[in-house]
Amino acid sequence: MKKSLAERLAILSDAAKYDASCASSGTTRRQSGPGGGLGSTEGSGICHAYAPDGRCISLLKILLTNFCIYDCAYCINRSSSNVERARFTPDEVVWLTMEFYRRNYIEGLFLSSGIIRSSDDTMGEMVKIARELRIKHDFRGYIHLKTIPEASAHLVEEAGLYADRLSINIELPTDQGLSTFAPEKKPLGIRRAMGDLRLKIEEASEPTLQTKRTRKFVPAGQSTQMIVGADGANDATILGSSARLYSSYSLKRVYYSAFSPIPDSSRALPLIKPPLIREHRLYQADWLYRFYGFSVEEIAGGREGGMLDLDLDPKLAWALGNRDRFPVDINRADREVLLRVPGLGQKTVRAVLSARRSRRLGLDDLKRLGVSLRKIRPFVVAEGWSPLRLIDRSDLRSLFAPEPEQLALF
Repeated sequence: MKKSLAERLAILSDAAKYDASCASSGTTRRQSGPGGGLGSTEGSGICHAYAPDGRCISLLKILLTNFCIYDCAYCINRSSSNVERARFTPDEVVWLTMEFYRRNYIEGLFLSSGIIRSSDDTMGEMVKIARELRIKHDFRGYIHLKTIPEASAHLVEEAGLYADRLSINIELPTDQGLSTFAPEKKPLGIRRAMGDLRLKIEEASEPTLQTKRTRKFVPAGQSTQMIVGADGANDATILGSSARLYSSYSLKRVYYSAFSPIPDSSRALPLIKPPLIREHRLYQADWLYRFYGFSVEEIAGGREGGMLDLDLDPKLAWALGNRDRFPVDINRADREVLLRVPGLGQKTVRAVLSARRSRRLGLDDLKRLGVSLRKIRPFVVAEGWSPLRLIDRSDLRSLFAPEPEQLALF
């Protein structure tokens, strides 16, 4: 008996929850107006919703199908899994996107898929969906496509003409892990596809000789997804792999996806708990590497087993392990030093540098800037404040560690 559209939507939206994504960040501004067109990438009319872990979920996030010819051990939709299967036609995905946008449920489409028949067949249907939304329906909302690494280069290139962002999943942090748990996927092929996409993005960013304008091609860049906890790689290895990906392929984002054990898996996979907290700490560490001047070695290399502290955020954990660098004078330290102080973000540091030109700052000034005084007190000297021996306390970590919780018995 054929499943209804609603039943298939329930199955394929649930199946897409393992694909990490973000909303319409990093793309060009496009809006509907008097000249026609439907949708926009920002501004009024777009409903943003956020999951408890901070991810934006204002996209229609679905799989084209959860049928797949591959048998990756970590994937719930692998060929040997007994999950309920479903499939959309390209026309149905186009219709759902348009109708969901008209109801102001979403700002765009995030589309991924299992591999059906072949990589090119699957990629061809995904490109058809993006093309019809853009050309036939003049849809101007955000489109993020998860591309198939083995698909033909011309299909990936065509996808880049219609999508704001393309993703090619690296899957696991190490080639050995991928070979063990997803032997049908080839690490060299994945990296080659990512490299080709980077070259196309860079080529499109160069102005043409005739018009002096750049071509529109994947304006929000490319990203990738890495599954955390499936192959036993430690956090230092994961962050090191991410750093190489950022450097080699000019990625906009590496998404970390906490591994969830597959109930009917015939292959035992390691599981490091608690996975969602670990995923969150990796995102924080990733941010420190990209925007705060920390090296991977500083963040995770010196920690026991190469693992991040699950109880404390990575910057605070680093500060506690490097007390000789503190306290920092809030009125004299340069920007790079201030960025390493727990509790100070980039926006706050800019505000501090601006405000201290006219007067010396105290803790009250920092509080007005939204700084957590509980977190920052041991690490700074300010007007009227010195931490005295606070930074040398042997129990300093206990001041920041979360309160113990009684676990439920049932």
